[in-house]
Amino acid sequence: MRAEIDRVGIKIGMWLFLYSEIVLFGGLFVLYAAYFHKHPESFAVGGKELDRVIGAVNTVVLLVSSFTVAASITAIQKGSRKLTIGLLVFSITCGFVFLVNKYFEWGTKIHHDIYPNSETLVNGEPGLNIFFGLYYVITGLHGLHVIIGMILLSISLVLVLAGKIDGSRFSMLDNSGLYWHLVDLIWIFVFPLFYLVL
Repeated sequence: MRAEIDRVGIKIGMWLFLYSEIVLFGGLFVLYAAYFHKHPESFAVGGKELDRVIGAVNTVVLLVSSFTVAASITAIQKGSRKLTIGLLVFSITCGFVFLVNKYFEWGTKIHHDIYPNSETLVNGEPGLNIFFGLYYVITGLHGLHVIIGMILLSISLVLVLAGKIDGSRFSMLDNSGLYWHLVDLIWIFVFPLFYLVL
């Protein structure tokens, strides 16, 4: 009974934390909308500078990883430890692929002098500097959340390997999965706002 109460309390705490994360990104999306309303042409030009293929690949990578994280929770509940381990390793690898893609994407933009307050953007349209300012802040913050999610999944993996997470005790994995789904959900909004802006 006590364990069940603790599990519910941990779950409620996690949902409250996730709500605060939604408020944070929601505020940034409102800021984006306000500036988009003021500089629609500049935002459209900025969106064309981004690599839609990399953005689409990262979207697929996160969607697949979200599925495998959910599947790992189901697997541990059914007592399939090996499958859980494999799914978690795959999910963490997906996070790594996402970050590598983002590294190359940012690197290309910085190499071409496209970053907030760079000479190219300062001498161009003000809206373009704002667009890329928001792009780096939001995608950078999202990337940080991907790293945190990978750390949580890695801790869960270690606990599964140590036998501390099993079919009857999987709150850590469950909460790590919730966090990873939030990371995925946020990207579902980020992708069209920056890569598909018209």
